[in-house]
Amino acid sequence: MLDKFRTLWRGQRETLGKEQLERLKQLQGAVWIHAASVGEFEQARTIIEKLRSQEPRAKSQQPIKVVVTFFSPSGYEARKNYELADGVFYLPFATRRHAKQFLDALQPKMALFVKYEFWPAYLKELHKRTIPTYSISAIFRPTQRFFHWYGKAALRLLKNFTHLYVQDEASRELLVSHGIKQCSVAGDTRFDRVKQVSGEGLVVSGDRFAPIAEFVEGAERVLVAGSTWPMDEQLLARYIEEHEESKLILVPHEIDENHLHSIFNRFEGRFVRYSVLSQLNIVQRHNAMRHASVLLIDTIGLLSSIYRFGQVAYIGGGFGVGIHNTIEAAVYGVPVLFGPNYRHFREAKGLIEAGAARSIATYPELESALDTAFAQHAEIGAKAAAYVESELGATDKIFKEIFS
Repeated sequence: MLDKFRTLWRGQRETLGKEQLERLKQLQGAVWIHAASVGEFEQARTIIEKLRSQEPRAKSQQPIKVVVTFFSPSGYEARKNYELADGVFYLPFATRRHAKQFLDALQPKMALFVKYEFWPAYLKELHKRTIPTYSISAIFRPTQRFFHWYGKAALRLLKNFTHLYVQDEASRELLVSHGIKQCSVAGDTRFDRVKQVSGEGLVVSGDRFAPIAEFVEGAERVLVAGSTWPMDEQLLARYIEEHEESKLILVPHEIDENHLHSIFNRFEGRFVRYSVLSQLNIVQRHNAMRHASVLLIDTIGLLSSIYRFGQVAYIGGGFGVGIHNTIEAAVYGVPVLFGPNYRHFREAKGLIEAGAARSIATYPELESALDTAFAQHAEIGAKAAAYVESELGATDKIFKEIFS
């Protein structure tokens, strides 16, 4: 945690250094998009790609410039070389002085903030300069600070937005009831992004997905468990031990050595590591996988494509602060399971209401839910895919209103 804070502090300080400020000045007039981390960036990605697809055709027109900022080191490090952005930076700590320095240098054409990003110093300075400022894929609940007696200043802050594009009608009604009227329902751009990823396809033979395809070949049951934590893994280990006909592709949320060591102990030799398989030839891989019932994905960047290899998906995090991305799995038309902490996740509730997902809190519940999901995976999975389809279109709506 201390190392992460040091990286954050250093990165934000560098943004306001002489060299970075000069880079920002060269990008004046850019569309500025701010995301907290990788997940929020993915919600903005479809907007960026659509914007790039509208590049000026005439030589007399000015090219579109895009600047992306992150708050977290994980987001910045993962996307610092994003090819469709003209510049990727840390967002300096939100003081009035920093906001003024940053905006003096960049002078953006407009600003888009993703989901939960509400930085007072930046929003006030943008409003003061009459720079159009938007919130996209935002979602609001009565429990948030804006709607309590102590949150009046935070509520007033929302008036600095030119417009807020929210995910659902409940959010819009809540805002309007508190005097924030410049808002409308557009939906969640994450659905457009996961649909895009699912349609990109895979080149399986000879590439990084080949070991996964070989692992599941001929398997009677395949469960993909994504973004898992220790409590998730404890339940899954018992299920795999008691159901020898099932195979598990395990993608833990953290792949540091301490967590991997606990996984090795928990699965007691029944696993094989993806990083090892990827270095072997096909014959060596088959020998290594001969007695394995668990494929441990010990690298990052594969999860959103791996769900297609399973008949059922389990999403981790539900025994902690909250579940991770459920629609990355649902888009492939598979039943979805997760732990009990999902109440603040609109899409999880939507999947349950559609009959495409179940929440579990104990091992007997997990076993029952998995047995049902495997037995009816085609029928339940079709409901998952239909739910995702029903939520598409946020990108087009937002883009048309902001950029047309």
